[in-house]
Amino acid sequence: MNQTKKSKRDISGWLVLDKPYDMTSTQAVGKVRWLFGARKAGHAGTLDPLATGILPIALGEATKTVPAVQDGTKIYRFTVTWGIATSTDDAEGEVVATSDQRPGEAQVLALLPRFTGEIMQTPPAFSAIKVDGERAYDLARAGAKVELQPRPVVVERLELLRHDTDRSEFEMACEKGTYVRALARDLAEALGTKAHVSKLHRAAVGVFADANSVTLEALEAAKPEVRDALLLPISAGLAGLPELRVNPDQAAAIRRGNPALLTGAGAPIHLGEAWASCGGEAVAIGVVEQGKFKPRRVLV
Repeated sequence: MNQTKKSKRDISGWLVLDKPYDMTSTQAVGKVRWLFGARKAGHAGTLDPLATGILPIALGEATKTVPAVQDGTKIYRFTVTWGIATSTDDAEGEVVATSDQRPGEAQVLALLPRFTGEIMQTPPAFSAIKVDGERAYDLARAGAKVELQPRPVVVERLELLRHDTDRSEFEMACEKGTYVRALARDLAEALGTKAHVSKLHRAAVGVFADANSVTLEALEAAKPEVRDALLLPISAGLAGLPELRVNPDQAAAIRRGNPALLTGAGAPIHLGEAWASCGGEAVAIGVVEQGKFKPRRVLV
Protein backbone atom coordinates (compact mmCIF):
# COMPACT_ATOMS: atom_id res chain seq x y z
CA MET A 1 0.00 0.00 0.00
CA ASN A 2 3.00 2.30 -0.34
CA GLN A 3 2.51 5.30 -2.62
CA THR A 4 4.84 8.07 -3.63
CA LYS A 5 3.82 11.62 -2.89
CA LYS A 6 3.74 12.38 -6.61
CA SER A 7 0.92 9.90 -7.17
CA LYS A 8 -1.38 11.46 -4.57
CA ARG A 9 -4.23 13.69 -5.71
CA ASP A 10 -6.08 16.69 -4.41
CA ILE A 11 -9.43 14.94 -4.66
CA SER A 12 -12.38 15.90 -2.45
CA GLY A 13 -15.73 14.34 -1.64
CA TRP A 14 -17.56 11.82 0.51
CA LEU A 15 -17.53 8.06 0.17
CA VAL A 16 -20.20 6.14 2.09
CA LEU A 17 -18.39 2.89 2.84
CA ASP A 18 -20.12 -0.27 3.98
CA LYS A 19 -17.28 -1.24 6.31
CA PRO A 20 -16.58 -4.97 6.33
CA TYR A 21 -16.40 -7.18 9.39
CA ASP A 22 -13.08 -7.45 11.26
CA MET A 23 -11.54 -4.23 9.94
CA THR A 24 -10.78 -1.13 12.01
CA SER A 25 -12.04 2.27 10.94
CA THR A 26 -8.44 3.45 10.57
CA GLN A 27 -7.63 0.53 8.26
CA ALA A 28 -10.73 1.25 6.19
CA VAL A 29 -9.82 4.91 5.78
CA GLY A 30 -6.26 3.99 4.82
CA LYS A 31 -7.47 1.56 2.18
CA VAL A 32 -9.91 4.05 0.66
CA ARG A 33 -7.32 6.81 0.70
CA TRP A 34 -4.89 4.51 -1.13
CA LEU A 35 -7.48 3.46 -3.71
CA PHE A 36 -8.29 7.07 -4.54
CA GLY A 37 -4.71 8.28 -4.23
CA ALA A 38 -6.00 11.06 -1.96
CA ARG A 39 -3.68 13.39 -0.06
CA LYS A 40 -6.03 13.66 2.89
CA ALA A 41 -8.76 11.47 4.37
CA GLY A 42 -10.76 11.05 7.56
CA HIS A 43 -13.95 9.48 8.84
CA ALA A 44 -17.09 10.63 10.62
CA GLY A 45 -17.37 8.34 13.62
CA THR A 46 -15.43 5.24 14.63
CA LEU A 47 -17.00 1.86 13.98
CA ASP A 48 -15.80 -1.16 15.97
CA PRO A 49 -13.78 -3.79 14.05
CA LEU A 50 -16.46 -6.44 14.56
CA ALA A 51 -19.20 -4.07 13.39
CA THR A 52 -20.29 -3.62 9.79
CA GLY A 53 -22.04 -0.78 8.04
CA ILE A 54 -21.90 2.91 7.40
CA LEU A 55 -18.50 4.55 7.76
CA PRO A 56 -18.61 7.94 6.03
CA ILE A 57 -15.12 8.69 4.69
CA ALA A 58 -14.14 12.24 3.77
CA LEU A 59 -11.46 12.98 1.21
CA GLY A 60 -9.64 16.28 0.79
CA GLU A 61 -11.70 19.37 1.60
CA ALA A 62 -14.61 17.21 2.74
CA THR A 63 -12.63 16.53 5.94
CA LYS A 64 -13.58 20.06 7.01
CA THR A 65 -17.24 18.99 7.08
CA VAL A 66 -16.69 15.90 9.26
CA PRO A 67 -18.09 17.55 12.46
CA ALA A 68 -21.38 18.28 10.69
CA VAL A 69 -21.76 14.60 9.78
CA GLN A 70 -20.68 13.34 13.21
CA ASP A 71 -23.47 15.38 14.79
CA GLY A 72 -26.09 13.51 12.74
CA THR A 73 -28.34 10.77 14.11
CA LYS A 74 -26.91 7.24 14.02
CA ILE A 75 -29.05 4.17 13.40
CA TYR A 76 -27.82 0.78 14.60
CA ARG A 77 -29.22 -2.72 14.19
CA PHE A 78 -27.74 -5.16 16.66
CA THR A 79 -28.12 -8.56 18.25
CA VAL A 80 -27.79 -9.10 22.00
CA THR A 81 -26.86 -12.58 23.23
CA TRP A 82 -28.23 -13.18 26.71
CA GLY A 83 -26.51 -14.97 29.57
CA ILE A 84 -22.88 -14.17 28.69
CA ALA A 85 -20.90 -11.03 29.58
CA THR A 86 -17.51 -10.37 27.99
CA SER A 87 -14.58 -8.09 28.79
CA THR A 88 -15.31 -5.94 25.73
CA ASP A 89 -19.13 -6.20 25.85
CA ASP A 90 -19.02 -7.76 22.38
CA ALA A 91 -18.00 -11.06 20.79
CA GLU A 92 -14.30 -10.10 20.68
CA GLY A 93 -13.72 -10.26 24.43
CA GLU A 94 -13.21 -13.03 26.93
CA VAL A 95 -16.16 -14.35 28.92
CA VAL A 96 -16.13 -12.68 32.34
CA ALA A 97 -19.55 -13.68 33.72
CA THR A 98 -22.52 -15.89 32.91
CA SER A 99 -26.14 -16.15 34.00
CA ASP A 100 -28.86 -18.75 33.61
CA GLN A 101 -31.50 -16.03 33.51
CA ARG A 102 -33.15 -15.40 30.11
CA PRO A 103 -35.56 -12.46 29.83
CA GLY A 104 -38.95 -12.89 28.23
CA GLU A 105 -40.12 -10.67 25.38
CA ALA A 106 -42.56 -8.82 27.63
CA GLN A 107 -39.80 -8.10 30.14
CA VAL A 108 -37.55 -6.66 27.44
CA LEU A 109 -40.32 -4.51 25.98
CA ALA A 110 -41.26 -3.16 29.40
CA LEU A 111 -37.73 -1.87 29.99
CA LEU A 112 -37.15 -0.12 26.66
CA PRO A 113 -38.70 3.21 27.78
CA ARG A 114 -36.12 3.37 30.59
CA PHE A 115 -33.38 3.36 27.96
CA THR A 116 -35.01 5.93 25.66
CA GLY A 117 -34.51 9.69 25.80
CA GLU A 118 -31.62 11.25 27.70
CA ILE A 119 -29.99 8.58 29.85
CA MET A 120 -26.79 8.26 31.84
CA GLN A 121 -24.34 5.78 30.35
CA THR A 122 -20.89 4.58 31.39
CA PRO A 123 -18.81 3.88 28.25
CA PRO A 124 -17.19 0.44 27.91
CA ALA A 125 -13.62 0.10 29.19
CA PHE A 126 -12.68 -0.94 25.66
CA SER A 127 -13.54 2.36 23.99
CA ALA A 128 -11.72 5.19 22.21
CA ILE A 129 -12.30 7.64 25.07
CA LYS A 130 -9.07 9.19 26.34
CA VAL A 131 -7.96 8.76 29.95
CA ASP A 132 -4.98 10.94 30.91
CA GLY A 133 -4.07 11.21 27.23
CA GLU A 134 -4.32 7.47 26.54
CA ARG A 135 -7.11 5.60 24.74
CA ALA A 136 -9.18 3.57 27.19
CA TYR A 137 -8.92 0.45 25.04
CA ASP A 138 -5.10 0.67 25.04
CA LEU A 139 -5.08 0.84 28.82
CA ALA A 140 -7.59 -2.00 29.10
CA ARG A 141 -5.59 -4.24 26.76
CA ALA A 142 -2.48 -3.55 28.83
CA GLY A 143 -4.28 -4.88 31.89
CA ALA A 144 -4.90 -1.55 33.59
CA LYS A 145 -8.13 -0.98 35.47
CA VAL A 146 -10.13 1.58 33.50
CA GLU A 147 -12.80 3.54 35.34
CA LEU A 148 -14.87 5.81 33.11
CA GLN A 149 -17.47 8.21 34.44
CA PRO A 150 -21.15 8.06 33.46
CA ARG A 151 -22.25 10.73 31.03
CA PRO A 152 -25.54 11.76 29.43
CA VAL A 153 -26.38 10.37 26.00
CA VAL A 154 -29.55 10.59 23.93
CA VAL A 155 -31.39 7.56 22.55
CA GLU A 156 -34.06 8.84 20.20
CA ARG A 157 -35.64 5.46 19.50
CA LEU A 158 -35.12 1.87 20.69
CA GLU A 159 -37.16 -0.98 19.20
CA LEU A 160 -37.19 -4.73 19.69
CA LEU A 161 -37.23 -6.37 16.25
CA ARG A 162 -37.04 -10.04 17.19
CA HIS A 163 -36.77 -12.07 20.38
CA ASP A 164 -36.08 -15.68 21.28
CA THR A 165 -34.70 -17.46 24.33
CA ASP A 166 -31.00 -16.72 23.87
CA ARG A 167 -30.91 -13.52 21.82
CA SER A 168 -32.79 -10.41 20.82
CA GLU A 169 -32.46 -8.09 17.83
CA PHE A 170 -32.88 -4.33 18.22
CA GLU A 171 -32.83 -1.13 16.19
CA MET A 172 -31.71 2.09 17.84
CA ALA A 173 -31.52 5.70 16.69
CA CYS A 174 -29.22 7.80 18.86
CA GLU A 175 -27.02 10.86 19.04
CA LYS A 176 -23.22 10.78 18.97
CA GLY A 177 -21.40 9.38 21.98
CA THR A 178 -23.89 6.56 22.60
CA TYR A 179 -22.38 3.08 22.92
CA VAL A 180 -24.46 0.11 21.77
CA ARG A 181 -22.30 -2.24 23.83
CA ALA A 182 -22.92 -0.23 26.99
CA LEU A 183 -26.65 -0.16 26.34
CA ALA A 184 -26.75 -3.95 25.96
CA ARG A 185 -24.73 -4.39 29.16
CA ASP A 186 -26.98 -2.06 31.15
CA LEU A 187 -30.18 -3.50 29.72
CA ALA A 188 -29.06 -6.98 30.77
CA GLU A 189 -28.20 -5.80 34.29
CA ALA A 190 -31.65 -4.22 34.60
CA LEU A 191 -33.16 -7.56 33.53
CA GLY A 192 -31.14 -9.46 36.14
CA THR A 193 -28.86 -11.21 33.68
CA LYS A 194 -25.71 -10.76 31.61
CA ALA A 195 -25.29 -10.07 27.90
CA HIS A 196 -23.03 -8.92 25.12
CA VAL A 197 -23.47 -7.59 21.58
CA SER A 198 -22.88 -10.47 19.19
CA LYS A 199 -23.70 -8.63 15.96
CA LEU A 200 -23.68 -4.93 15.12
CA HIS A 201 -24.52 -3.03 11.93
CA ARG A 202 -24.64 0.75 11.57
CA ALA A 203 -27.39 1.53 9.08
CA ALA A 204 -27.05 5.32 8.97
CA VAL A 205 -24.96 8.31 10.02
CA GLY A 206 -26.92 11.49 9.42
CA VAL A 207 -28.00 11.57 5.77
CA PHE A 208 -25.64 8.73 4.82
CA ALA A 209 -27.35 5.33 4.87
CA ASP A 210 -27.17 1.77 3.55
CA ALA A 211 -28.97 2.78 0.36
CA ASN A 212 -26.07 4.96 -0.85
CA SER A 213 -23.19 2.87 0.48
CA VAL A 214 -20.52 0.99 -1.44
CA THR A 215 -18.53 -2.07 -0.43
CA LEU A 216 -14.75 -2.27 -0.35
CA GLU A 217 -14.89 -5.13 -2.85
CA ALA A 218 -16.80 -2.97 -5.33
CA LEU A 219 -14.27 -0.15 -4.91
CA GLU A 220 -11.34 -2.46 -5.51
CA ALA A 221 -12.94 -3.95 -8.62
CA ALA A 222 -13.96 -0.60 -10.16
CA LYS A 223 -11.96 1.23 -12.78
CA PRO A 224 -10.50 4.55 -11.56
CA GLU A 225 -13.05 6.68 -13.44
CA VAL A 226 -15.93 4.60 -12.08
CA ARG A 227 -14.49 4.81 -8.58
CA ASP A 228 -14.27 8.60 -8.78
CA ALA A 229 -17.91 8.73 -9.88
CA LEU A 230 -18.92 7.04 -6.62
CA LEU A 231 -17.76 10.05 -4.61
CA LEU A 232 -20.49 12.32 -3.31
CA PRO A 233 -19.86 16.10 -3.35
CA ILE A 234 -18.54 17.93 -0.30
CA SER A 235 -22.00 19.44 0.15
CA ALA A 236 -23.45 15.97 0.83
CA GLY A 237 -21.96 16.18 4.31
CA LEU A 238 -23.71 19.49 4.97
CA ALA A 239 -27.27 18.41 4.24
CA GLY A 240 -28.19 18.73 7.91
CA LEU A 241 -27.28 22.43 8.01
CA PRO A 242 -29.10 25.44 6.52
CA GLU A 243 -27.82 26.40 3.06
CA LEU A 244 -27.25 30.05 2.11
CA ARG A 245 -26.85 30.73 -1.60
CA VAL A 246 -24.44 33.53 -2.43
CA ASN A 247 -23.38 35.19 -5.67
CA PRO A 248 -19.86 34.94 -7.16
CA ASP A 249 -18.72 38.24 -5.63
CA GLN A 250 -19.87 37.18 -2.18
CA ALA A 251 -18.29 33.75 -2.66
CA ALA A 252 -14.96 35.35 -3.60
CA ALA A 253 -14.98 37.43 -0.41
CA ILE A 254 -15.89 34.42 1.72
CA ARG A 255 -13.13 32.30 0.17
CA ARG A 256 -10.66 34.99 1.24
CA GLY A 257 -11.93 34.55 4.79
CA ASN A 258 -13.95 37.78 4.81
CA PRO A 259 -17.58 38.22 5.89
CA ALA A 260 -20.17 38.82 3.20
CA LEU A 261 -23.35 40.87 3.54
CA LEU A 262 -26.35 38.74 2.65
CA THR A 263 -28.96 40.36 0.46
CA GLY A 264 -32.53 39.57 -0.53
CA ALA A 265 -35.88 39.55 1.22
CA GLY A 266 -35.28 36.23 2.93
CA ALA A 267 -31.71 36.88 4.06
CA PRO A 268 -31.28 35.97 7.75
CA ILE A 269 -29.97 38.49 10.28
CA HIS A 270 -28.72 35.92 12.77
CA LEU A 271 -28.22 32.21 12.21
CA GLY A 272 -26.20 29.47 13.87
CA GLU A 273 -23.99 27.12 11.91
CA ALA A 274 -24.83 27.13 8.19
CA TRP A 275 -23.05 26.73 4.88
CA ALA A 276 -22.70 29.01 1.90
CA SER A 277 -22.97 27.74 -1.66
CA CYS A 278 -22.37 29.26 -5.07
CA GLY A 279 -23.43 27.60 -8.29
CA GLY A 280 -24.23 24.41 -6.41
CA GLU A 281 -20.77 24.10 -4.85
CA ALA A 282 -19.95 24.43 -1.16
CA VAL A 283 -17.98 27.59 -0.36
CA ALA A 284 -17.66 27.66 3.43
CA ILE A 285 -19.18 26.77 6.79
CA GLY A 286 -19.91 29.64 9.13
CA VAL A 287 -22.51 31.67 11.02
CA VAL A 288 -24.63 34.72 10.29
CA GLU A 289 -24.22 37.76 12.54
CA GLN A 290 -25.85 41.13 11.89
CA GLY A 291 -26.82 40.06 8.40
CA LYS A 292 -23.30 38.98 7.42
CA PHE A 293 -22.12 35.46 6.71
CA LYS A 294 -18.89 34.94 8.63
CA PRO A 295 -16.85 31.93 7.44
CA ARG A 296 -15.28 29.61 9.98
CA ARG A 297 -14.06 26.90 7.60
CA VAL A 298 -13.44 27.82 3.98
CA LEU A 299 -13.79 25.02 1.42
CA VAL A 300 -11.31 25.37 -1.44
